[in-house]
Amino acid sequence: MSDHPNPIFPRKIPWNKARFTGPKPPLKPKQIWAIRVRLQMAKRTRDLALFDLAIDSKLRGCDLVRVKIIDIALNGAVQNRATVVQRKTGRPVQFELTEQTRSSVHAWLQVSSNRPPQHLFPSRVNHSGHLGTRQYSRLVDHWTSLIGLDPCAYGTHSLRRTKPSLIYKRTGNLRAVQILLGHTKLESTVRYLGIEVDDAVTISEQTEI
Repeated sequence: MSDHPNPIFPRKIPWNKARFTGPKPPLKPKQIWAIRVRLQMAKRTRDLALFDLAIDSKLRGCDLVRVKIIDIALNGAVQNRATVVQRKTGRPVQFELTEQTRSSVHAWLQVSSNRPPQHLFPSRVNHSGHLGTRQYSRLVDHWTSLIGLDPCAYGTHSLRRTKPSLIYKRTGNLRAVQILLGHTKLESTVRYLGIEVDDAVTISEQTEI
């Protein structure tokens, strides 16, 4: 048998060749602050608000881009907590807004106050719509590349996983992380965080509900 590739049926190149596969890693605290500094220096008010809210809310990209102003602000004041109904599960999930996020979101609301949109992050193409998930994904690629990270290794789920991963490492409270992510099953949280099953079960047994 010849070692040369068949000229009629050339060998197919795997779709994931030279690409990162598997769960996207969460960002580290120093990486979060590095991205914030870059966005602040570039005066990217919208991007900073979107980045901060993505970290705090722990929402999927499809839910994040659909957040409305009334979901997080009342009479122009950004609230400490917000509740959003997830598209995937139809279940509400509550999240907190830290001082950093409230400040950046408030700054964005001030900038966009000349034409109050329904959505917090409106589309620049469709004035009645919201920022698209593809555009959000491209923004995440840009943000990570700003600090020298390979954008292929990170994605929108990196931002969603960041705070839950930190909470789990600091507290070991898997049940709390499950609630914050809006997962209906504990197994989903285990897989999402990438932790060992035995470790997860032990922590769950130690957590009173």
